[in-house]
Amino acid sequence: MKILLLTDYLKLVEKSGVGRAIYHQKEALRRNNISYTTDGKEEYDIVHINTVFPSSLLKSKRARARGKKVVYHAHSTEEDFRNSFRASNMVAPLFKIWLKKCYESADLIITPTPYAKKLLEGYGLKKPVVSISNGVDLEYFKRDNDAGMRFREKYHLEKEDKVIISVGLYIERKGILDFVELAKTMPEYRFIWFGYTNLNTVPSKIKKAVKTKLPNLFFPGYVNREELRDAYSGSDLFLFLSHEETEGIVLLEALGMKTPALIRDIPVYGKWLLDGKNIYKAGDFTEFQRKIKAILNKQLPDLTENGFEVARERNIKEIGNQLICEYQELLSC
Repeated sequence: MKILLLTDYLKLVEKSGVGRAIYHQKEALRRNNISYTTDGKEEYDIVHINTVFPSSLLKSKRARARGKKVVYHAHSTEEDFRNSFRASNMVAPLFKIWLKKCYESADLIITPTPYAKKLLEGYGLKKPVVSISNGVDLEYFKRDNDAGMRFREKYHLEKEDKVIISVGLYIERKGILDFVELAKTMPEYRFIWFGYTNLNTVPSKIKKAVKTKLPNLFFPGYVNREELRDAYSGSDLFLFLSHEETEGIVLLEALGMKTPALIRDIPVYGKWLLDGKNIYKAGDFTEFQRKIKAILNKQLPDLTENGFEVARERNIKEIGNQLICEYQELLSC
C-alpha cells in the first residue's frame, strides 16, 4: 500500500492548520512504516487530499478516472470560513457549494472531530464521513524548562510576570478582538499572540485590534515550531478564544505541553473537553476575566495532567493506526 499525500500549493498553507495537518499525516505514516509520496508522478494506491484548490479537485477526479481511491480530508467548513477574511460571510454560501463539490469527488471523507462530521453530514454529502483527529506530535512537544527560560528571555519577561499566549491567524473567528480587550482590562498580565495574516485581507476592526499599542500586548507574528514550543513551556496560560473550529491543533499542542489552558465553550469541544475535568472553559468576556485570574492565582485545581491525557490519546502514531485502518478498508471495497 502506497499513499500519495497531495500537497498542492503547500507554500500557501504550510503556516496554517492545514499545513500542520499534512506534516502530521507524513509523520503518522512514517512512524507506522507505511509508504507514501508527495510526487504525483509516482505509482500509488490512494491519494489523500488536504486542500480545496481547483487543481485539488481536478486531481481528485483524474485519480478516480484512473481507478485510484481518493480520500478527501475535510479541514474546512462553511462555519469556520465565516468571520475570517474580508467579505467571507458574503461568499460563505458559495464556499459551501464548492466544498461539497470537492468532498463529493472522494471515496471517503475524513474530518478531525465528531462535531465536524455532524456538520458535513448536514450538508447532505453522499460519501461516507469518518472522524479522525489531526493528532499531536508528543515526541516534539514536550515541556522543557530551559526552553521556557529561552522564551522569557527573548521577550524580556521577568520571572514574576504572568504570561498569557494564544496562537492563530489575525481573524475575528479566532477571538482576536476579545484577546485585545482582555489585555486592555487586565494590564497586570502579559498577552502575546503568535500568528500572522496579511492585514490587507481582513476587516478594518481586525487591523485596528492588531495595531493596538499597549505595554502588555505583543504581536510577534508567525513563529516556527521551536519558538512555539518554547512559548508553551514558558507561558502561564494558553488562551484559546476561537468561536469555531474543526479541532484546533495548537490546542492539542498546548495540552501535550501541559500548559494550563482556557478555551471558549463552543460545540466542537462539548463531549471530549470537559470544563473543570480536563480543561477550563468560559462562555463570555466576564467569565474569561474571572477564570484567567483564578487560574493564574492558583485558585482553581491544576488540570494539566488530565489535559495531557487528551493529547496522549491523539498522539501521531495512534492517528497513523486509524488512518491505516481506513486506507485498508477502502482498498478492500
